[in-house]
Amino acid sequence: MHQSMREIETASIKVNGEHRRVALGTSVSGLVLELGLDPARVAVERNLAIVPRSTLGEVAVEDGDDYEIVHFVGGG
Repeated sequence: MHQSMREIETASIKVNGEHRRVALGTSVSGLVLELGLDPARVAVERNLAIVPRSTLGEVAVEDGDDYEIVHFVGGG
């Protein structure tokens, strides 16, 4: 019996110090959404460099990347 399902290639990354795998080709915005966060309410640092919010959808996650993601919470 042959299987036609193809394995999804993944990237190994760190997010806030925790290892995780994501599909290759995922954007930083997609990663943020996978984490259950709103891309409009986060600050993202990738490999010690800030990723401008306006480019989160354009920057692709790469194997070995190290992210720090801070989520802003409203309130007063």
